[in-house]
Amino acid sequence: MATILLGEQNVIDRTLCGELNLNDIDKIVTLAGWVHRRRDHGGLVFIDLRDFSGISQVIIDPESNQMTHQRAGDLRSEWVVEIRGKVRRRPEGTQNPHMPTGQIEISAHEIKVLNESKTPPFYINDETDVEESIRLTYRYLDLRREKMKNNMILRYRVIKFIRDFLDFRGFLEIETPILIKSTPEGARDYLVPSRVQPGNFYALPQSPQQLKQLLMVAGFEKYFQIARCFRDEDLRSDRQPEFTQLDLEMSFVEEQEILSLIEDMYIEMVRTLTPDKNIPDTFPRLTYREAISQYGTDKPDLRFDMQLKDVTNLLGETDFGVFRSVIDNEGVVKGIVAEGCGNFSRKQIDEFIQFVRDRGAKGLVTIALLDGPNTLRDIS
Repeated sequence: MATILLGEQNVIDRTLCGELNLNDIDKIVTLAGWVHRRRDHGGLVFIDLRDFSGISQVIIDPESNQMTHQRAGDLRSEWVVEIRGKVRRRPEGTQNPHMPTGQIEISAHEIKVLNESKTPPFYINDETDVEESIRLTYRYLDLRREKMKNNMILRYRVIKFIRDFLDFRGFLEIETPILIKSTPEGARDYLVPSRVQPGNFYALPQSPQQLKQLLMVAGFEKYFQIARCFRDEDLRSDRQPEFTQLDLEMSFVEEQEILSLIEDMYIEMVRTLTPDKNIPDTFPRLTYREAISQYGTDKPDLRFDMQLKDVTNLLGETDFGVFRSVIDNEGVVKGIVAEGCGNFSRKQIDEFIQFVRDRGAKGLVTIALLDGPNTLRDIS
C-alpha cells in the first residue's frame, strides 16, 4: 500500500493494482490507474484497471450502487480513474491463473474520473502490430505497453547492477562534461553555438576518451561512467545519434584483468537479472586473425556457425577470372559449406543470388562438389 499526497490536504491510502492477493480479502482499498479494458456482461460491468504494478479486475454491480454503475458504463479505454471498493475472491471457475491478481476482484462502490481520454490510435497491448512511426508519434502510449515497460525496468536494473558491481570493486563513478572542445573521433561532432562567445562552438562528446585519460593522469585509478554520447552520422541498425554506454578506465593493469572484469560483470548480470537465460562460465575468445579467417568480420555472431572454409587448393586450376586473379596474387578464396545443397536447380541458385544482392552483396558464386575429396563438379 502506498500513501500518496495530493495538494496539501487530500491524502489517499492507495493500493497498487498488481499487489492485491488473497490476503487482502474483505479489505476496503483505493486504486488509481488507467482503464485497460471495459466489458459489459448482462448489466455487470467489468473493468481491468492498470497501473505501473499490474492489472486488477474491478466489478460494478447495478444492485450495489446504481450511480457508480452508471458512471462505469461511461468509461472508455485509457481513461484515468480512482476506484474504491472491497476485495473479494473471484467465483469458482472465473479465476485467471495467468494473472498475478487472477484470484481476486474488487467490488467497486465509488468511481472518480480523474481524466478522460480520446480513443487511442492503437490498442495498448503487446499483440498489437503498429507501424514504428505511429508508435514514436505516440511514444507516451507505446511506453504503456507491458513489453516496453519491462524494457525500461530492465534497463534501469542493468545500470543499477553495473554501478553496484563496479562500486564493490573499488571503481569511482565520475561525470565528465557534456560541452567540450572538438576532438578527433570516428564521426562528425554535434556542435552547440556559444552565446557568450559568438562564432565559437562547443562539441558534444562522441565519447569521454580524453577526459577519462585526464582522470587517470590525475590519479583516479578506477573510473567508470554511464556516459551519454553523441555522433553525427548516418543511421544504421547499430548506430544512433545519441546513445548511452558503459565507459570505464583503469590504471596499472594488464589486458587480461580488463577482459576478466568485463566477462565476470556480464556473466553475473545475466544470471542475476535474467536467470532463465543460460550463459557459459567463460566467453569464447578469438584473436583478430581467427575472427577474420573464420567469419570475415571482427565482430562475428557466433550463433552462426557456418564458418568460412579455404577452397583455394580446390580451385588451383580454375579459369574463372575472379578466382584466378586472386590466386595469382597469392590471395585466398573462401566460402561457406552448405551441406545437402549440391543439387540445387538453376532457379534456386538465382534466388540465392538475388537474395544476397538485395542485402548489399555484389553477387554470389556457387561451387558444387561430387561425393569424394576435392571433386569439383560445377562453378556457377
